[in-house]
Amino acid sequence: MKLTDDFNDNSEKSGLPVLYTAVAVIGFIVLVFCVVLAMNSKGSRSKNPGTSAINQMQQETQEQPQDEFAPGESKLTSDQLDFWNMYEEDEVVSDNTLAAKNELYEKNAQKLLEEELKKQQEADLSEGGTKTMVVRPDGTEQWIMINSYLEKNTYDKSGFVYEEPVMKYYENGKEASWLGVDIDKNCGDVDFKKLKKDGVDYVMIRIGYRGYESGLITIDEEYFDYIQEANEADMPVGIYFESKAVSAEEALEEAEFVIANLVEMRVTYPVVFDLGLVSNDSSRIDMLPKTQLTEITNTFCNRIKEVGYTPMVYGDKYWLLRKIDLTMLGDYDIWLSQIAESPDYPYEFAMWQYTTEGSVSGISGNVNMNISFIDYSQR
Repeated sequence: MKLTDDFNDNSEKSGLPVLYTAVAVIGFIVLVFCVVLAMNSKGSRSKNPGTSAINQMQQETQEQPQDEFAPGESKLTSDQLDFWNMYEEDEVVSDNTLAAKNELYEKNAQKLLEEELKKQQEADLSEGGTKTMVVRPDGTEQWIMINSYLEKNTYDKSGFVYEEPVMKYYENGKEASWLGVDIDKNCGDVDFKKLKKDGVDYVMIRIGYRGYESGLITIDEEYFDYIQEANEADMPVGIYFESKAVSAEEALEEAEFVIANLVEMRVTYPVVFDLGLVSNDSSRIDMLPKTQLTEITNTFCNRIKEVGYTPMVYGDKYWLLRKIDLTMLGDYDIWLSQIAESPDYPYEFAMWQYTTEGSVSGISGNVNMNISFIDYSQR
């Protein structure tokens, strides 16, 4: 028995399986490597078409006409190139524009509504007695507040009735006015008996005037004839003086002139102070303030009252409400001049000159006509 030989024989037989296993493992590894390499090769090839497409696009771009896309010559602006969220921005701008238009429409509608309400309120103010309108010499209109402390007239507009060719005022169904005319030398010859027969109740005669430029006092050329003939016809008479005094001293001078020429004359209607603007011309009183015009008026009327006559102030609505201060004027009667179907002077007045184009027997041509709400001849 050889033990060593036995051992050697066994070793040779057991080494063969190990060798086979190693070879198999190496082969498997090589196979896996080849598979991975093959997959990587396919991935690389899959990228080539994209690269080719990009190159093709670049080539096509380069082949486009140079005139249309030449660098620095494009007509596109930065706003046009900025296309991100372009639809959202357009929608926002549209909404803002619509909101602005709506706001403008609402403002215009509100303005029109306010103007209409203002017109209605002004009309209501005229009726309600809180404001009244005056017309300036230039023809423009102005609404002014009515002074609540001054006495208001109580004449009913429905009581004024024009019975051609004269105006009358009725109160409780009875005539409550007296018809009169005011005259100066421009009326020429006047037949006072015909006036009386034609229904004229009284006459206002101009006694004189002061020149609106020269400042000289002049007696009316027809004054003495008019007043004497009126007295002979038993026609009630009042007189008026056209003043252009620029001071209290001149107003007093005018009053003394009037008083001197009333001696032995029968005057039962008022002695009137007419201090007013000159139409279509300037005069020496134009720049006088309201306080001074009021002082001048008061000076004349006070002096007339002192000698026993009834003083009266003449003026149109603008003059009475804007040029003199009625709150500082004495308690004198007012002779209102307003050419209208009915007067809208808010305060008390005793006489109304309603037309300068009247017609009556005894005077040729047009004449100023008036109604008095007081029969001064019976006072």
